[in-house]
Amino acid sequence: MYVNVLGAGLAGCEAAWQIAKRGVNVRLYEMKPHKMTPAHKSTDLCELICSNSLKANRVESAAGLLKEEMRRIGSLLMQCADKCSVPAGGALAVDRNRFSAMVTEHIKNEPLIELISREITELPDDAITVVATGPLTSDALAEKISELCGNSLHFFDAAAPIVEAESIDMDCAFTASRYDKGGDDAYINCPMNKEEYENFHAALVSAERAPRHDVDVQNPKVYEGCMPIEILAQRGLDTMRFGPMKPVGLRDPKTGHRPWAVLQLRSENEARTMYNLVGFQTNLKFPEQKRVFGMIPALKNAEFVRYGVMHRNTFLDSPRLLDSDYSMRSRPQLFFAGQMTGVEGYMESASSGMMAGINAVRRLNGLPTITLPPETMIGSLSRYISDSTVKDFQPMGANLGILPPLDEQIRDKKTRAAKHAQRSLEALEALLEIIKTGE
Repeated sequence: MYVNVLGAGLAGCEAAWQIAKRGVNVRLYEMKPHKMTPAHKSTDLCELICSNSLKANRVESAAGLLKEEMRRIGSLLMQCADKCSVPAGGALAVDRNRFSAMVTEHIKNEPLIELISREITELPDDAITVVATGPLTSDALAEKISELCGNSLHFFDAAAPIVEAESIDMDCAFTASRYDKGGDDAYINCPMNKEEYENFHAALVSAERAPRHDVDVQNPKVYEGCMPIEILAQRGLDTMRFGPMKPVGLRDPKTGHRPWAVLQLRSENEARTMYNLVGFQTNLKFPEQKRVFGMIPALKNAEFVRYGVMHRNTFLDSPRLLDSDYSMRSRPQLFFAGQMTGVEGYMESASSGMMAGINAVRRLNGLPTITLPPETMIGSLSRYISDSTVKDFQPMGANLGILPPLDEQIRDKKTRAAKHAQRSLEALEALLEIIKTGE
């Protein structure tokens, strides 16, 4: 008996390790070095493509709690990360080359794991399979997954810029919600008159875009709601005015009239020190973003905390497709793990691989699968991605907001986070024997 694991990134390596540690043979398929993507630089497994930071390490934080739960369950990646850590203040950051090399060594030296360097273009049906091919899933396999999932596989995502609150010119803006719903200060509104809007539109459609090798920037396959603003603008002069810049339900108190067009800014954090440009996902080059978006009067002196980006982010419409054990509802022998499921972040991906691997073995042995308690970060993430009530599904990283409320109201953030951590680890402790023994 064996289990297939497709993809040897963070989720795939963790899944393979958990399966092997429970005495089951693993066929781990990885297309590197047979086939490399533009993002890959190393032939080692578990390559960290972006940052070398695994986010906060203190247990009284969402990211730190997730990592502590993984340590207690027996995560290979956490074991390697702790050994490869580099100074990073309160975060756990790693020497990325040493980290990948160490994970690779463990995988290659595990006798129950057979590492097969080959691109998989079909979903195997010879055994229980964990698909953990991530956001860089090859086109051929992505097409097969999309067919299986009713064409509900999303390929690209785009993010909007974020600006510093203090750099917004409030003499040219006003606070209000549409039709006065949601509080007077829910949004900062940046109005434009007809001339300003038309000049902005002309600059936007002609602005220089960042080159992409993994996406057709003219016709990207993204959610309609994530359409880059410059692509939307190309559809017509007034398209934005009937979309993210619609002025209906808003009245500028300075003029008493409805503006010709409005950009809304939404607070990015509780302190309201940063604001997101709502609906302004973009693939413009960074200097172009500053130039073109600076034509909006309220943003003429805006300081950008983060520029908008467009990136490949292959993920399922998981709430419609997956159970909380990461198996497919219509095909229980098939598990998914990693960013493909809609968990966002290095360790979030690894935690889903951990649970998919554990549950693949349980299914193989005829045992009921496990979903960790909702009080745990791992359990809450798996429940979020499988919650059929979630609409307009978007990837989610570890955060305290997805945990059930505490029994008591605690205003201090640190104290509240510590209480969440205590409750989570106590709930996890009660299940550790079952998780580790597989009985």
